[in-house]
Amino acid sequence: MAVRPQRERALTFFLVPIIVVAVLVLDGVTFRNSFQLEKLREQSVIEATLLLANERADRLEKRIIDQDTAVGSTIDVIHRDQFGAEWAAVAPLQTPTVRAVLLIDLSSPYREVVAVASRSPGPEDLAFRRLLIRSMLRDMKLDEEPRTQLRHLHESYEGTSYLVSYWQREDRGRRYLVVTWHDIGAIIHKIFPALYGVPDRQSRVNVVDAEGRIVYGPPLSRGQLTLGRQFETTLYKWRLNVTMTAAKELAAAVSRRRVLEMVLVGLSGLVVIAGLAVVLVAAARERKLSNLKSDFVANVSHELKTPLSLVRMFGELLCSGRVDNDAKRRQYLQIIVHEAERLGNLIENVLDFAKVERGKAAYVFAQADVADVVLRATEACRVRAADEQIELDVAVDRELRPMNLDERAIEVAIINLVDNALKYAPEGKRIRVSAMRSGSGVEFRVSDEGPGIPVEDRKRIFDRFVRGSQAAERRVRGSGIGLALVKHIAEAHGGEAWVEPGAPRGSSFVFSVRSRPASAESAPTEAHA
Repeated sequence: MAVRPQRERALTFFLVPIIVVAVLVLDGVTFRNSFQLEKLREQSVIEATLLLANERADRLEKRIIDQDTAVGSTIDVIHRDQFGAEWAAVAPLQTPTVRAVLLIDLSSPYREVVAVASRSPGPEDLAFRRLLIRSMLRDMKLDEEPRTQLRHLHESYEGTSYLVSYWQREDRGRRYLVVTWHDIGAIIHKIFPALYGVPDRQSRVNVVDAEGRIVYGPPLSRGQLTLGRQFETTLYKWRLNVTMTAAKELAAAVSRRRVLEMVLVGLSGLVVIAGLAVVLVAAARERKLSNLKSDFVANVSHELKTPLSLVRMFGELLCSGRVDNDAKRRQYLQIIVHEAERLGNLIENVLDFAKVERGKAAYVFAQADVADVVLRATEACRVRAADEQIELDVAVDRELRPMNLDERAIEVAIINLVDNALKYAPEGKRIRVSAMRSGSGVEFRVSDEGPGIPVEDRKRIFDRFVRGSQAAERRVRGSGIGLALVKHIAEAHGGEAWVEPGAPRGSSFVFSVRSRPASAESAPTEAHA
């Protein structure tokens, strides 16, 4: 029989770590796959958003460059008297954002503007010419090769943003610079709405300047994935921002799915681990209970054997006729009666506890005088207390009224507590039994002058089969069911049982009962353990 438990323990020792490791590995793989899917989803959204931003930015730059190309195809630097005439004829249709075209002689030391064509000549054109000569030319890349390449200048001057396109041409050994002045306002109010103003459920777009101020479009939500891209060649001081509105829904769906998967896997792991923990705890408790029951059987057997041996021994002495002293004969008879009473109390406790274990402990509640119950219980213990030279005091509150309770059960509880005090506190001189009103019920208290109960034993001393640490040290006989029975009786009466440290020494075992309705009188009640 001993081989099987060893095999079971060995199997449990190996299986439990394997199951725990398997669950942890499964959770780890699931979490990793979930995060990988999340990264792939984010990467796909980022790629889609970036592709859309590039496409939107390229469309604007292509629109501006197409206008520059149209201007370049119509400008004639040779016949200056006709400069810009052909362009002006097609300007409203082909170059809607070009406000003016200027020709500058770079070979001249003064770099003069030698020709101008404007869609709406006015003072602003003159101010632009001065700004061009004074400031813009210094910022242009005029000496970089190839000089005929189309370039753009996007800067702010005197608080105003300007966009100009420029390229160089040569005629008869002289260098000329063709400058196209784009109207920023026209770009914002005409080109941007045409390119970015079309309602789109998939994305939202805005354009911001170098300081992050919105030039065009609505504010974009910070909680959404937003990518920005600067215009490369034309409005390179500005940035195009794109938000995928569908990305939020996709991200929410993926996040919900990922969270659900992780929660399910986590719960499954917790369930498995909790199941293992429950099995291990139950097995440990079962082993502990089995050991306690074995100790209980041994203790009860010893408790039964001792009084039976004494009764038999003194009975044989009396029957043999060898005791011719009346005083000795009475002493032996008292011992027989005392041990028989102790044996009867032990049997009653065992029977009562067996009913509690089976959940069939029945209590008959009836109107009873609390003082009478306490006096009967203490009188049953007074002879033993006198034999051990311990004074048994009784104090009952005079204001206590009759109440519904099971008289026999309360007597058993008090007798058990007094018996407990006699066994564990023999060096004390007094045991005090009291019954006092407490709220709507009564508190029964048995106080002794013994060594007291250690703190670590107070919480578990009322558990079945459990005996205090002092029981083994002092070799005190007992079964470990007396206090458990007291606790059950108290709970069946709507109360509880506990132990308190005495003052200045000793212990006080207390149990309370609560008043029951009068309709419960004489009604047997089953209390399940």
